[in-house]
Amino acid sequence: MSGLVRRPVVVWLLAALAVPVLLTAVLIPARAGSTEDDLRDRSLAALQARGITGAEVSVDGRDATVAVPAGVDRGLAEEVVAGVDGVRAVRVEGGATPSPTPTTTAPTTAEPTTASFEVGRTNNSIRVRVAVKDQAVKDAIAAQVDKVLGEEREFDDRVTIDAATGLADATTIGALIHALAIGTGDASVRYDGTTITLSGDVPDQSTKATVARAAAKAAPGAVIADQLQTPAPPKPEVSEACRTFSSRLSEFTRQHPINFLSGTSIVNDATKPSVVRVAALLKSCPAARVEIAGHTDNLGSTASSLPLSERRAAAVRATLVRLGIPARRLLAHGYGETFPIAPNDTPEGRIANRRVELRVLQGNS
Repeated sequence: MSGLVRRPVVVWLLAALAVPVLLTAVLIPARAGSTEDDLRDRSLAALQARGITGAEVSVDGRDATVAVPAGVDRGLAEEVVAGVDGVRAVRVEGGATPSPTPTTTAPTTAEPTTASFEVGRTNNSIRVRVAVKDQAVKDAIAAQVDKVLGEEREFDDRVTIDAATGLADATTIGALIHALAIGTGDASVRYDGTTITLSGDVPDQSTKATVARAAAKAAPGAVIADQLQTPAPPKPEVSEACRTFSSRLSEFTRQHPINFLSGTSIVNDATKPSVVRVAALLKSCPAARVEIAGHTDNLGSTASSLPLSERRAAAVRATLVRLGIPARRLLAHGYGETFPIAPNDTPEGRIANRRVELRVLQGNS
């Protein structure tokens, strides 16, 4: 009897375990299918809300595939579906390529030019070569040219009419005409369908930038090859005082030494007036930059001579700055006992070697 009692219990336990497994197998596909249907329906609703009709959406898990009719912006469709909560990835089929990213320049009603064109100027003419949609656009271009011709230039009219592919608006070409009209000499903007080439002379960087912006508007997305040239800045005139400054400074250093007390960076009394005189000489040529080179005799150690020579150069530099010479014009440098100008075996020679010398830095007049 005990065996008959246990068998039903075992059977019921096995059945109880099997039921959840069967329910899970049945419900999971149903739930997945329900999620995919929900994502599809919400994606279609989002597309319709943005004016995209006729699209088809299929969802695999959380990845959506969107088929859009011809002419629909694929980038817009992708953006809309990607924004649906729950969608992980979007692939768009059909439609048109994404629209170019809007620029930050002021909007214009002109249609972008797709055909080749050329706008150029010489001292004698304004040249325009472009196909336009109708006579009204051609007349509008001629009116823009008239505004900038002046009395010394003629209109080199190479505008043709092509109703199928011609430019439907004169705005972009008009902007180029006005930008190029500034200045003299030859300059042009040529577009071959792929690359805009800017060449010739413009009077300044501002005009160059204006021409480049106008060219970019005329053919959005085109490669810009900017070969426009601006005049080289004029070289500043060199005064007579600056032309002779280097030789005058050399002569001054020879005739008016600046010497120091032994072991110090203090200018001796006999040569203090030389520092004042050299300041006046430096003021005669404000463009000149000079090196103040410090030197020592050989009484100290080699290790102490170099820093002492540097302190001497720095002391004279500081005095010249106090006397009104801009610090940027003065470079202080120490050379220790390396370059004596007199023997160090006499007091007079050692005094001569305890000095600073001034010389024009390379590149100055």
